[in-house]
Amino acid sequence: MYVDSHAHLEMEQFNADRAAMLQRAKDAGVESILAIGSGTGPGSLDCAIQLATQNHGIYASIGIHPHEAKLATDADFDELDGLAKSEHVIAWGEIGLDYYYDHSPRDVQKDVFLRQMKLAARNSLPIIIHCRPSNDSEDAWDDTITMLREHWAPTKLGGILHCFTGTLAHMRAALDIGFMISFSGNVTFPKAQNIRDAAKEVPLDRMFIETDSPFLAPVPNRGKRNEPAFVVNVAEKIAEVRGIRAAEIAAATTHNFYRFFGLHEKIKQ
Repeated sequence: MYVDSHAHLEMEQFNADRAAMLQRAKDAGVESILAIGSGTGPGSLDCAIQLATQNHGIYASIGIHPHEAKLATDADFDELDGLAKSEHVIAWGEIGLDYYYDHSPRDVQKDVFLRQMKLAARNSLPIIIHCRPSNDSEDAWDDTITMLREHWAPTKLGGILHCFTGTLAHMRAALDIGFMISFSGNVTFPKAQNIRDAAKEVPLDRMFIETDSPFLAPVPNRGKRNEPAFVVNVAEKIAEVRGIRAAEIAAATTHNFYRFFGLHEKIKQ
């Protein structure tokens, strides 16, 4: 069985066939999905909770993505603080820094990132990190790791580096402060050797797999709309890189997910 630890199920790309898409995931062996609740920013912050309420096997996160950081108001942070109490919410995110698109000014991104870390800590929720540097630079990674060390590591709540694309040094730094490393469909891309290097080295008990649906569809579906069923292809590529069976990746990452989030009733099944 598989867990897709990061999917944007609420997005309009799924409006025409959302129920069929979720059924395909089940048919492929995906038993749980973490629906990411950043949505389109303020005004849609409960989107993942709605999906989790309506569908068995779906968990929810909440948060403001760095793209929409400039839109965040005090009322939005108050809303998030309330949503964090939902029984369906198991994580805060995705949050972090994006210097590639710079949709929000970098100082605003940092402020919103820090404010959300404080709220996540108050609600005892691990955080899901989005980090994308500018071209040919490690700037966003360096700033993210610095902020996590200073402001998050002391909480000992841990988190997930979603869709990991950093260096081995960034991976090791994150592992040192209690983070899980999550790999998406881009691990299958021909030019993504740095991601495969990380997937080979990360301890198996510290790994998640994800799709980041509807983005980053893995080979052989690259260029198409991604969906949770394709997490199987991510597991297969990582298994190939590590020289083990895909079933071992599936079992380990599924167990890791339930253990990390304290979903002990799932571990016992």
